[in-house]
Amino acid sequence: MNPFLSRNGGPPEKHEGEGSEIMINETIRFISKARKQNKPFFAVVWFGSPHEPYSGLEKDLALYDNLPEQYRKRQVRLTSNETGRPILRRLDKVLRERYAEITAMDRSIGTLRKYLKDEGLRENTLLWYCGDNGVPSSGNAAMTLRGLKGTMYEGGLRVPGIIEWPAQIAKPMISSVNTVTSDLLPTLCDLVGQSLPDRPLDGVSLKPLFAGEMTERPSPVCFWSYPIASLRARKPKSWFKPDELEGTTPLVKMLDGRFTRHFENYHQPEITETDFGGPRSILDNRYKLIMEADGKTSRMLFDLREDPAEKINLIKDKPEVAGKLERQLRDWQQSVLNSLSGADYRE
Repeated sequence: MNPFLSRNGGPPEKHEGEGSEIMINETIRFISKARKQNKPFFAVVWFGSPHEPYSGLEKDLALYDNLPEQYRKRQVRLTSNETGRPILRRLDKVLRERYAEITAMDRSIGTLRKYLKDEGLRENTLLWYCGDNGVPSSGNAAMTLRGLKGTMYEGGLRVPGIIEWPAQIAKPMISSVNTVTSDLLPTLCDLVGQSLPDRPLDGVSLKPLFAGEMTERPSPVCFWSYPIASLRARKPKSWFKPDELEGTTPLVKMLDGRFTRHFENYHQPEITETDFGGPRSILDNRYKLIMEADGKTSRMLFDLREDPAEKINLIKDKPEVAGKLERQLRDWQQSVLNSLSGADYRE
């Protein structure tokens, strides 16, 4: 509610109203301007919802006044809207606000789709929606997947992905091919005939998937929580001056004693073995290897086709599969570190 937003890099300003509605109204304004100038348009909308600390319109909150009694018996930790500090609250009250945010976001997406239809743009506009991380503890009503946001388990990584493009995807379909946000760039470039930059990219074009021609992913998907604490301990050089890293947008949530978010952006020093640590995982078309799960040194292998809940560790039963995935993961980490050090961007 009433978010602070910046326009064209200007100072943050408070916008009265519900955040999702404000974002979609701005999106429609942007598209309308492009239409008047007879230009193609590309819009990226980052919804703040649902995200704690939660809040919502009264009409949306009222929809969830009578959630199941079982949620009243659980408490979850999240940020207080009043103080910005962590507090414990009943799950039913938290879910009421979270669901209100989701309801408003859903309605706003409907507003956008209706606008596209009314303007004759719906048929040949690609609308691509996806989440950015798994469920947090404050939103965990009933999870069938293992783990939550911030973990390498499926509950932390797997998110919804929905694509609508009537002109090219005429019939509803469900795909089991693993995809990731890194696929956005190569897919969109492929669709509009734009060449890709000459540097390592993690994503693949999903254009064949839209045509029903892709049944498996040609390369694995990797995830990694980079060991930033190890990097800080080496006192690396910053890319920016301290005052250039200070946040300016007011937040409800207090971070490090401030109601703004400050940033870190370091030069990658000489690569050492410690740089390869941290929780990480790699997922091919069937198997998933997790290393240092939950911050502990361990290796786990799951067959996600047979065991999507990640209950059966196959690390001892399929050492050859685990070994291959571990080598691929290590190679990918090396490529990431090369990019961090600037090696992939030098002429």
